[in-house]
Amino acid sequence: MSMLHHVSVGVADVERAARFYDAALKALGFRRVMEFMPYGIGYGATTPEFWVQLPHDGGKAEAGNGVHICFSAKTKNAVHAFHAAALKAGGSDNGPPGPRPDYSPRYYGGFVRDPDGNKLEAVFFEMTPAKVKAKANPKPKKKTAPKRKARRAKARKR
Repeated sequence: MSMLHHVSVGVADVERAARFYDAALKALGFRRVMEFMPYGIGYGATTPEFWVQLPHDGGKAEAGNGVHICFSAKTKNAVHAFHAAALKAGGSDNGPPGPRPDYSPRYYGGFVRDPDGNKLEAVFFEMTPAKVKAKANPKPKKKTAPKRKARRAKARKR
Protein backbone atom coordinates (compact mmCIF):
# COMPACT_ATOMS: atom_id res chain seq x y z
CA MET A 1 0.00 0.00 0.00
CA SER A 2 1.28 3.43 -0.92
CA MET A 3 1.61 6.06 1.78
CA LEU A 4 -0.21 8.72 -0.23
CA HIS A 5 -3.41 8.34 -2.22
CA HIS A 6 -2.86 11.47 -4.31
CA VAL A 7 -1.33 14.93 -4.38
CA SER A 8 -2.92 18.03 -5.90
CA VAL A 9 -1.54 21.39 -7.00
CA GLY A 10 -3.56 24.47 -7.76
CA VAL A 11 -3.34 26.02 -11.21
CA ALA A 12 -4.85 29.16 -12.70
CA ASP A 13 -5.72 27.60 -16.07
CA VAL A 14 -6.32 23.85 -16.35
CA GLU A 15 -6.04 23.83 -20.17
CA ARG A 16 -2.61 25.53 -20.02
CA ALA A 17 -1.52 23.23 -17.17
CA ALA A 18 -2.64 20.21 -19.22
CA ARG A 19 -0.33 21.13 -22.10
CA PHE A 20 2.58 21.40 -19.65
CA TYR A 21 1.86 18.24 -17.61
CA ASP A 22 0.89 16.10 -20.63
CA ALA A 23 4.39 16.69 -22.04
CA ALA A 24 6.43 16.63 -18.83
CA LEU A 25 4.80 13.54 -17.29
CA LYS A 26 4.73 11.61 -20.57
CA ALA A 27 8.54 11.69 -20.41
CA LEU A 28 8.28 9.68 -17.16
CA GLY A 29 5.70 7.21 -18.47
CA PHE A 30 2.63 8.84 -16.86
CA ARG A 31 -0.52 10.06 -18.58
CA ARG A 32 -3.94 11.62 -18.03
CA VAL A 33 -6.12 8.96 -16.46
CA MET A 34 -9.07 11.10 -15.34
CA GLU A 35 -10.38 14.56 -16.05
CA PHE A 36 -13.16 16.84 -14.89
CA MET A 37 -12.83 19.71 -17.34
CA PRO A 38 -12.53 22.60 -16.89
CA TYR A 39 -11.79 21.97 -13.18
CA GLY A 40 -9.05 19.36 -12.97
CA ILE A 41 -7.02 16.50 -14.45
CA GLY A 42 -5.61 13.41 -12.74
CA TYR A 43 -2.33 11.84 -13.89
CA GLY A 44 -0.75 8.48 -13.17
CA ALA A 45 0.14 5.14 -14.69
CA THR A 46 -3.30 3.58 -14.14
CA THR A 47 -4.97 5.60 -11.36
CA PRO A 48 -4.95 9.36 -10.68
CA GLU A 49 -2.16 9.98 -8.17
CA PHE A 50 -1.29 13.54 -9.15
CA TRP A 51 -3.92 16.22 -9.81
CA VAL A 52 -3.76 19.69 -11.35
CA GLN A 53 -6.88 21.66 -10.59
CA LEU A 54 -8.50 24.98 -9.94
CA PRO A 55 -8.40 25.82 -6.22
CA HIS A 56 -11.55 24.57 -4.48
CA ASP A 57 -12.09 27.89 -2.70
CA GLY A 58 -12.23 29.75 -6.02
CA GLY A 59 -9.24 31.87 -4.99
CA LYS A 60 -6.00 32.54 -6.80
CA ALA A 61 -3.73 29.53 -7.41
CA GLU A 62 -0.41 30.02 -5.63
CA ALA A 63 2.62 27.76 -5.32
CA GLY A 64 3.25 26.69 -1.73
CA ASN A 65 6.45 28.00 -0.16
CA GLY A 66 8.60 25.01 0.76
CA VAL A 67 6.41 22.52 -1.11
CA HIS A 68 7.64 20.52 -4.05
CA ILE A 69 6.44 17.39 -5.81
CA CYS A 70 8.93 14.72 -6.84
CA PHE A 71 8.16 12.16 -9.53
CA SER A 72 10.02 8.85 -9.85
CA ALA A 73 12.04 8.29 -13.00
CA LYS A 74 13.10 4.84 -14.21
CA THR A 75 16.44 6.06 -15.59
CA LYS A 76 18.75 9.07 -15.64
CA ASN A 77 17.70 9.60 -19.26
CA ALA A 78 14.08 9.89 -18.11
CA VAL A 79 15.11 12.68 -15.72
CA HIS A 80 16.65 14.54 -18.68
CA ALA A 81 13.58 13.89 -20.85
CA PHE A 82 11.25 15.20 -18.11
CA HIS A 83 13.34 18.35 -17.64
CA ALA A 84 13.58 19.06 -21.39
CA ALA A 85 9.86 18.40 -21.99
CA ALA A 86 8.89 20.61 -19.06
CA LEU A 87 11.01 23.53 -20.34
CA LYS A 88 9.69 23.11 -23.89
CA ALA A 89 6.09 23.08 -22.57
CA GLY A 90 6.47 26.42 -20.77
CA GLY A 91 8.10 25.50 -17.48
CA SER A 92 11.21 27.13 -16.06
CA ASP A 93 14.50 25.62 -14.94
CA ASN A 94 14.92 25.23 -11.21
CA GLY A 95 18.04 23.03 -11.30
CA PRO A 96 19.36 21.05 -14.28
CA PRO A 97 19.45 17.24 -14.25
CA GLY A 98 22.47 15.77 -12.55
CA PRO A 99 23.82 14.06 -9.48
CA ARG A 100 22.95 15.51 -6.08
CA PRO A 101 25.68 14.09 -3.83
CA ASP A 102 24.53 16.32 -0.97
CA TYR A 103 21.27 14.27 -0.96
CA SER A 104 22.89 10.85 -1.52
CA PRO A 105 25.70 9.41 -3.64
CA ARG A 106 23.07 7.67 -5.85
CA TYR A 107 20.59 10.58 -6.17
CA TYR A 108 20.08 11.98 -9.68
CA GLY A 109 17.46 14.69 -10.09
CA GLY A 110 16.22 17.53 -12.24
CA PHE A 111 14.08 20.46 -11.05
CA VAL A 112 11.55 22.70 -12.82
CA ARG A 113 8.68 25.04 -12.04
CA ASP A 114 5.39 24.69 -13.86
CA PRO A 115 3.75 27.77 -15.46
CA ASP A 116 2.01 28.52 -12.12
CA GLY A 117 5.25 28.36 -10.13
CA ASN A 118 4.76 24.90 -8.56
CA LYS A 119 8.10 23.26 -7.81
CA LEU A 120 8.58 19.87 -9.46
CA GLU A 121 11.35 17.31 -9.59
CA ALA A 122 12.07 14.03 -11.35
CA VAL A 123 14.48 11.71 -9.57
CA PHE A 124 16.27 8.52 -10.42
CA PHE A 125 17.51 6.99 -7.20
CA GLU A 126 19.54 3.88 -7.79
CA MET A 127 18.80 1.51 -4.96
CA THR A 128 21.30 -1.22 -4.23
CA PRO A 129 20.23 -4.25 -2.23
CA ALA A 130 21.63 -4.44 1.28
CA LYS A 131 24.19 -7.16 1.84
CA VAL A 132 23.11 -9.65 4.48
CA LYS A 133 25.81 -11.55 6.32
CA ALA A 134 25.18 -15.20 6.98
CA LYS A 135 25.70 -16.30 10.57
CA ALA A 136 28.91 -18.30 10.95
CA ASN A 137 27.68 -20.60 13.72
CA PRO A 138 23.94 -20.39 14.13
CA LYS A 139 22.73 -21.60 17.52
CA PRO A 140 20.76 -24.83 17.37
CA LYS A 141 17.09 -24.50 18.14
CA LYS A 142 15.98 -25.78 21.50
CA LYS A 143 13.86 -28.87 21.39
CA THR A 144 10.78 -28.44 23.51
CA ALA A 145 8.95 -31.60 22.57
CA PRO A 146 10.50 -33.86 25.32
CA LYS A 147 9.49 -31.33 28.03
CA ARG A 148 5.92 -31.32 26.76
CA LYS A 149 5.81 -35.11 26.77
CA ALA A 150 7.11 -35.21 30.34
CA ARG A 151 4.46 -32.69 31.48
CA ARG A 152 1.72 -34.67 29.79
CA ALA A 153 2.89 -37.90 31.41
CA LYS A 154 2.88 -36.26 34.86
CA ALA A 155 -0.61 -34.86 34.24
CA ARG A 156 -1.89 -38.36 33.32
CA LYS A 157 -0.48 -39.92 36.48
CA ARG A 158 -2.40 -37.52 38.71
